[in-house]
Amino acid sequence: MAEQQDRIIAKLELLPRRPGVYLMKDARGKVLYVGKAVDLRQRVRSYFQQGNSLPPKVRALVEKVHDLDFTVTDNEVEALILESNLIKEYRPRYNINLKDDKHYPYLRLTVQEPYPRLHITRRVEADGARYFGPYAGAGAVRETLSLIRRLFPLRHCRRPPEETKPKRPCLNSHIGRCLAPCAGAGAEDYRRVVEEVLLFLEGRREMLLKKLKERMAEASRNLEYEKAARLRDQYRAVEALGEKQRVASVGGGDRDFLALAAAADIACVQLFAVRGGKVTGRDHFLLTNPTGEDDAEVLAAFLRRFYTLSAGIPPEVVLSREIPDLHLTEKWLSAKRGRRVRITVPQRGEKKALIGLAYDNARLFLEQEELRSKQRDPSGALRELAAYLGLAEPPCRIEGYDISHLHGEGAVAAMVVFQNGVPLPPEYRRFRLRTVETADDCASLREALVRRLARLKAAGNGGGKGGEKGDPFLVVPDLILVDGGPGQLGAARQALWEAGLPAVPVISLAKEEELVFVPDQKEPFRLPRSAPALQLLQHVRDEAHRFVVTYQRTVRRRPERDSTLSGAPGIGEKRRKALLKHFGSLAAIRKASPEELAAVPGMNRAAAQGLFDYLQHE
Repeated sequence: MAEQQDRIIAKLELLPRRPGVYLMKDARGKVLYVGKAVDLRQRVRSYFQQGNSLPPKVRALVEKVHDLDFTVTDNEVEALILESNLIKEYRPRYNINLKDDKHYPYLRLTVQEPYPRLHITRRVEADGARYFGPYAGAGAVRETLSLIRRLFPLRHCRRPPEETKPKRPCLNSHIGRCLAPCAGAGAEDYRRVVEEVLLFLEGRREMLLKKLKERMAEASRNLEYEKAARLRDQYRAVEALGEKQRVASVGGGDRDFLALAAAADIACVQLFAVRGGKVTGRDHFLLTNPTGEDDAEVLAAFLRRFYTLSAGIPPEVVLSREIPDLHLTEKWLSAKRGRRVRITVPQRGEKKALIGLAYDNARLFLEQEELRSKQRDPSGALRELAAYLGLAEPPCRIEGYDISHLHGEGAVAAMVVFQNGVPLPPEYRRFRLRTVETADDCASLREALVRRLARLKAAGNGGGKGGEKGDPFLVVPDLILVDGGPGQLGAARQALWEAGLPAVPVISLAKEEELVFVPDQKEPFRLPRSAPALQLLQHVRDEAHRFVVTYQRTVRRRPERDSTLSGAPGIGEKRRKALLKHFGSLAAIRKASPEELAAVPGMNRAAAQGLFDYLQHE
């Protein structure tokens, strides 16, 4: 609990007094809640203030929060739309019954199909279709869809025309609302209608109005007055229609805004993609800077790498700072695009404000990434662990051991290996215990370690150091960690003495209290809950537990499992478990008399006598 509070306090210190969206996450990184705020610092901190009276549901949420994330915006309206997008993406559990739980609709144009159609959706997928929105509400998007279907004759049917046999046009075709591709309409005419719909939805009204005006004049010259009238209605409707809401607006045209925030060896670039004067996309990119180049060089390198892979290049790229070889980069981008590309660094106005917002997001994300990197870096934890244990140097190779059994039966052991603080699964090993028949964890641990150290003993303790390739049993560990208390520690130490390796450091970590037991010390010591050293030991211990339990379950699922008891007449799963629970092991059951067997809950004299006879002959 203390570790959780320390992490939250660190994140709260990073929160700005800005509008934006915040995400609350659980211990596994799953998003629990997405919310919006006019003041991120004030709003998020209010959840964690001492003595604050929260509703039971909100209190249950806060107790599960282990991490925070956030994105700043210019105003609350932008935060609202962004909040909806994130809720759509993560579907957090605690957003279901809240007041602002609102999923905005989108329009989806299936441009990946030969004859695209337009429909409403509330899910955005990477399927090749074009998505437009979000819209303010279902009523607005339905009105827009109805208008588009009146003015642009796209097909309405869901089944692709190429999968249907030629047939008579439907009613929509007769009233001028579909070109009837199912009846053999020309693909070129249909594609032209799709292009007009794209211009309409992308907000390029001026270009669309120009095309409609030209087609209307052409129809008039050809004396096609009915067609000209329909085009006139289209023109007026497009001219009068209000634009849908977006996150932000910057003049007109297409631009990419790229802002860089850099630290010593890592940098973050925030991208705002503006299309038709509207911010239609945002993303961030992390870059490593091992050579310590200055910020301008890092941004220039990202620019070149990003647009080498990008499918589209806008006519203008707006940067947060000047870059070297700017004119050369402009020529390269222009040649790649086929038309001129300008690179600008705004000094004032709307562009300056938006690039400033992009920089704020890049800087804040970078600060959080640095915090996460410190928590993930195992070198500090290893140094801290060495200091706590009095080791001469950080332990390069740590081996963790754990035991698992079911009521004393099917006992197994497992060894996990951590190299430089990172799990090394190829060197994990499992042991099916041979000499221990009772539920004796200490004896089981001793057997596992004796078998693990046997090859080192045979080799004269001449094994290599951690990290060398080959047999992991021929590598001398720098530290051995066993799960348990002083009993398990004593068993591990005895195995090391028998192998002639008394100098290998060994400790035990007890669950719940998380006490660390060290040889030759009467009292265990407790590491701070937030200490990276303790978190590393817990990781090793938990990984060993996971690995051994998985193996024990595998052993139990095998056909030969429990063959001794399972083959006895009248002994089912319930009686088998009751017998093992009562006597503790199969060996004790073998020694029991029929009367003792009959005294077990769930048994009777007939079943007890049958089991006794079976075990005598087995």
